[in-house]
Amino acid sequence: MKKVILSAALWILVASLASTEASAQATLASVKQKGFLTCGTHDTGFPGFGMRDPQGNWTGFDVDFCRAVAAAIFGDPTKVRFMSLTAKDRFTAVQSGEVDVLARNATATVSRETQLGLDFPAITYYDGQGFMVRKALGVSSAKDLSGKSICADQGTTTELNLADYFRANNMEYEAVSFATSDEAKKAYDAGRCDAFTTDISSLHAARLQLSNSDDHVILPEVISKEPLGPAVRHGDNQWGDVVKLVHTAMLDAEELGITRANVDEMKNSSNPEVRRLLGVEGKFGDAIGLSNDWAYWIIKHVGNYGESFERNVGEDSQLKIKRGQNALWTKGGLQYGIPVR
Repeated sequence: MKKVILSAALWILVASLASTEASAQATLASVKQKGFLTCGTHDTGFPGFGMRDPQGNWTGFDVDFCRAVAAAIFGDPTKVRFMSLTAKDRFTAVQSGEVDVLARNATATVSRETQLGLDFPAITYYDGQGFMVRKALGVSSAKDLSGKSICADQGTTTELNLADYFRANNMEYEAVSFATSDEAKKAYDAGRCDAFTTDISSLHAARLQLSNSDDHVILPEVISKEPLGPAVRHGDNQWGDVVKLVHTAMLDAEELGITRANVDEMKNSSNPEVRRLLGVEGKFGDAIGLSNDWAYWIIKHVGNYGESFERNVGEDSQLKIKRGQNALWTKGGLQYGIPVR
């Protein structure tokens, strides 16, 4: 009798998993049917990466990526709806299908790839965790933070990296944790802790929002690897390919010198790589359920990777973050788009 009960339970589990898999495989079809992409992004606003401007429009590097996905699917970057998500609820929203893609400074890790039912198809920004302190503290290195209080946000790799760093260096510290990064930042600004730790890109953005930004300095140490990128549900290879290839198209466009300004002219190029990328030759869109000019629409409306980087977080922005590891591989960086062929 027990065997029959266990067998029935097993069949229910198998059926449930099959249903989930079938649902996951329908992501692109679902997006096309509803007529827009649902993108999970930053909650309280992250300058340079994802926040609303004074007119209420979403802008930023992560926002650009979602607009690029919409452009690839619909030829229209406006066909995307943004959902504000905290660090705590961002992955649940992906798992449940509440959002189609998460573009919210999420770090790809082994446990997230294997235990949370997520895939990270592309690394759009290579980052690392650091520390910000007041200049008046007289600290020039993270090694000088022993015994200090550190503000951090809960539910992220930030807390784990913080503990690892102080343990590895035989240092003591007082953790002051908050539900969101915005709360941690405000607590630091109010003097409730000696230092604020998060990804260095976030520190650059946070410093702009402090009461007296010039009174603070980002310490030189980078204590972790933080490969950031969009997250999707595990089990939908086609959708993962779409998201991955949007990033590839933006990188390849930069490498090939294709910009928003010249993309129409470049369709007449004799360069076979350019012609394949822009859909003039080949049928590469068919294989992923898109039109063959999917990359053209990305570049036409959003631009190449370098254009998005510079206007949002680079030298043309308030953050003025250098390309560094996010430069193309041809310029000593880690960003490398796979060939379209």
